[in-house]
This record gives sequence, C-alpha cells and structure tokens, in this order.
Amino acid sequence: MFTGIIAAMGSIRRVTRRGADALLDVDVSMPLEDIRIGDSIAVNGACLTVTQKADRHFTADVSAETLSRTNLGTLKTGDRVNIEKALRFNDFLSGHLVLGHVDGQGKLREKTSKANSIIFGIEIPEGLVRYVVEKGSIAVDGVSLTVNRCEKNRFYVNMIPLTAQVTTLGLKKAGDAVNIETDIIGKYVERFLQHRKGVDMGFLAEHGFLK
Repeated sequence: MFTGIIAAMGSIRRVTRRGADALLDVDVSMPLEDIRIGDSIAVNGACLTVTQKADRHFTADVSAETLSRTNLGTLKTGDRVNIEKALRFNDFLSGHLVLGHVDGQGKLREKTSKANSIIFGIEIPEGLVRYVVEKGSIAVDGVSLTVNRCEKNRFYVNMIPLTAQVTTLGLKKAGDAVNIETDIIGKYVERFLQHRKGVDMGFLAEHGFLK
C-alpha cells in the first residue's frame, strides 16, 4: 500500500522483454538501504516487486497484465518515472490510501497554467468515470491529487509547483498517457450495493443519500 506522495524520480536503465512480460532496471536518486528483495515499490503508481537491488538502482518484473493496463509498457531507456516505497504502519499518511493497482490509462488533454499552479484535464475510459468524484482523491502516475471538477469522461486536477518539480507530471504534455488509480472506497461501496437486497440507487435517493 502507498500514499501517492512520490519519494523520488527514477530513470529507466533498461527494459528487457521476456515474452509477454518484461524486466525493468531503474536508477533512483534515493538510498535503498531499507528496501529488501521481495518488497513492493511503486513505479508510476504501479505496484511492483523488487527482485534485485544495488546502491542506487533496482530491478522488478512486470507482468503482461501490468504492461497492457499501464504506461509501463511504453517505457524505454532514459525515461523518467515516479518512485514511491511501500507505506509502513508508522509512516505519516500525507496523501490518500493507494494500492498501486492501476485501473487503466488516461490521456492528458489539457495543460494550462493558473497563477503558480498547473491544471490538468485528463480524459479517462468510460468504465472509470463513475469512480471519480469532485473533491475526491485520485492517483495520476502514482501522484495523489484532488479532483477539482468532472465533465463527462474528463476530470481536472490542480498541481502546485512543488509537485511539478519533484514528479514526472511536470514533464507531461498534451497527448501523454498517464496511469489512473481511482479511490478504492467507491469500488467497494458499489460492490456491496450490487449484492445487498433492497438497497439500490432508488433506495438511496428516496432516503436522501443522493440528490
């Protein structure tokens, strides 16, 4: 589990294809003394398992499923990636609870500056729209952000200068693909309602839970 607060940016040293899978070799700017073989680490928001490590780089296997669902499948040598170590129970939770299980890819359609901030307009697949709510949390390439507003299959987030500086989001341009993980709470609520007799959208509206 993660928080969406990026620890450092990494750089892809090598991508080795192994049939439908791949092996990532990643340089990082942070120490890895507290990382053990088998630990989880998030790369662009996708939870991977460390299989080898040295002082400032690690390797991780990437399954065909992850390659197809995330932007890890398009990475090449020299590309920058967001890196976050797994959350420990005594860590300070600054962002929101992120599983590292990417739901799918979005497309950056708008990138505009407003005062000192950058506003992203991100288009997402229709199947994810219902999980994105105004003022809710969302992870974009592993970065915890707050949804400002939603319009059909597009949502908007505000990024402060520090976030642009210390993550790869500051390097993104219109048309780029980004990994999207929606808030897990909405998915569990939806699943619960599907199997709860007598509780549906009509019931919730009737009793004032929906407007």
